[in-house]
Order: sequence, then C-alpha cells, then structure tokens
Amino acid sequence: MNLLLTGSAGFIASKVAELLLKRGNKVVGIDNLNDAYDVRLKNWRLKQLEQFENFTFHQLDITNFAQLEPLFKKSNFEAVVNLAARAGVRASIENPWVYVNTNVTGTLNLLELCKRYKVKKFILASTSSVYGEMDLPFAEDKKTDFPLSPYPASKKGAEAICYTYHYLHGIDISIPRYFTVYGPGGRPDMSIFIFTKKIYANEEIPVYGDGNQKRDFTYIDDIAEGTIKSLKPVGYEIINLGSDNPVKLSYVISLIEDGLNKKAKIKYLPRHAADVSATQAEIKKARELLSWQPKIKIEEGIKRTIEWFLENWKWVKRVRVG
Repeated sequence: MNLLLTGSAGFIASKVAELLLKRGNKVVGIDNLNDAYDVRLKNWRLKQLEQFENFTFHQLDITNFAQLEPLFKKSNFEAVVNLAARAGVRASIENPWVYVNTNVTGTLNLLELCKRYKVKKFILASTSSVYGEMDLPFAEDKKTDFPLSPYPASKKGAEAICYTYHYLHGIDISIPRYFTVYGPGGRPDMSIFIFTKKIYANEEIPVYGDGNQKRDFTYIDDIAEGTIKSLKPVGYEIINLGSDNPVKLSYVISLIEDGLNKKAKIKYLPRHAADVSATQAEIKKARELLSWQPKIKIEEGIKRTIEWFLENWKWVKRVRVG
C-alpha cells in the first residue's frame, strides 16, 4: 500500500511505520516536530525510519491545509493513518487551544483532503481517556459524553467529525482507542519513562495519589499491530486496543525497581482531578473484528523498556521528562 502516516516521529506512529515498512509498504510520513516534549526522542525515531528506502518524510503540520494539499495532489494515497495529536491529560488543561487545533481541526483537514482526492481509508488514533470515570471494563458502546479534560474532549470531537465524513462521503474509518501505551522509545511525559529514568538516576519520582490507581498498560508493539490491522475495511468502527489486564501503578514501580536493581525514592502528591482511578479495555471487538490479541505482558514489556534505556542511556539521560 501507499500510505500517509501523520505524526511519524511520534512514539506510536514510528513503530507503526517500522512494521509497515518492513512489510514492503510505501510510507510517506509527516510531522511538525513540535517541542511538546524533548525533540531528541523524535529525531532518534526518525533516524531509525530513514534507513528504509520506502520511507519519505516531510516536516508539515496537519493544521495547515495549504501545506497538506500538494502532498495529496501528487501522492495518490490509498489510506491515511492519522496519529498526529497533542496528547496528555494534564498538559491539555494548561493549553486547551492547541489540543482543539491539532486534534479537531487537523483531523478535519485530513478528512476533507481524503474526500477531495478520493482516499478510501482513514484511521484516527483516539484514547481511553474519552471514557472518563466509569465502571470497568470500558466498552466501545458506553457513553463518552463526560470527558474530564480538554484532551479527551478534543479526541471525542475528532471521532464525531470522522463519523460525519463516513456518513456523507463514504470514507471507511477505523478509530482505535489506545490504552496507556508504553515501551522502548516512549513518551517522556508518561509515567513509565519518567519512573525508569529517574529511578536509574537516583532521583525522586512523583506519584499522584497513593499508587493504587490501576492502568491498562499496553505494549507498543501490540498497539502498532492493532493499528495496522485496523486498515481493513470496516465501514465505521471504534475499537479498543488495550491489554485487558490493568495493574497498580505501585506494581509497575516495583517491576522497574527490580529491573534496575534500585529502590525508588517516591514523592506522593495529591491526585489530579482529571485522573481516573482505573482503566480497563473490553477488547472483544478487537478480537472478533481484527483478529487482534495483545501478546506482551507487563513484566516482559517493562524488561524490554529497561533494556532500551540502558542501551541508549548515553543520550537518554539528557532527555527532559514530565
């Protein structure tokens, strides 16, 4: 296939690109390389992808329609995989405008270009955060009208406009909702990256709440595989991608301690109002519709993540976290 992959220097998109490229697909990647987090990680990921002859990169912003259109006009894309986003619950409270601009307007721009240039398949990356605080497990048919921060609110808006373009223009759309993705080369504003780096450096780690909150941590390779499987024709579907095995944050910290053979210095902070007590994905639809099943358990995933940290510590130690 010939695909456009947005956010290609990002954590999830770079792994999706790697798997697609290894399978012989042509991937055109775009990313604005913003400094929402340390660009050293984005540059490292891009460097891995630029080794593939079937990968082309353009530094473009999905919020700029005029920048995007020439690429669509000349490329004859078969699918668009939109993984470009502003992510993060707490950061969205600080600057909600950039979240709406990237996640809603950026998605609208891509959908409009798919309509104009007859791109038949569109994938939108969404988030488990749209579920807010509700009974477990989170199933795709549950009501998601009460987002707890601008980040999930913007993703909910993007999901809604995707349905509009499916309904009006017949674009086939898959929307995977990701559950707490982690792994090698991850985002430095996420807990596992922060904890691993700080524990190894003998620095204090921040824990919001008492550490008993549960998250459905899902390994990056499983998420990337599920995203690629979402390229199949489905009409319009929202599909959870999660491990379906939530674990306590305190257990994850203990795994990192064991893997590094170091004891964490923990600073407990008040729970944030936008944080939920637990997440858990109902993944029946992913199993049935995509024949997808998560393979990597949290113990193995943390082990692989720590190995990556140690192999790359020479430059990772300078990466800003939080």
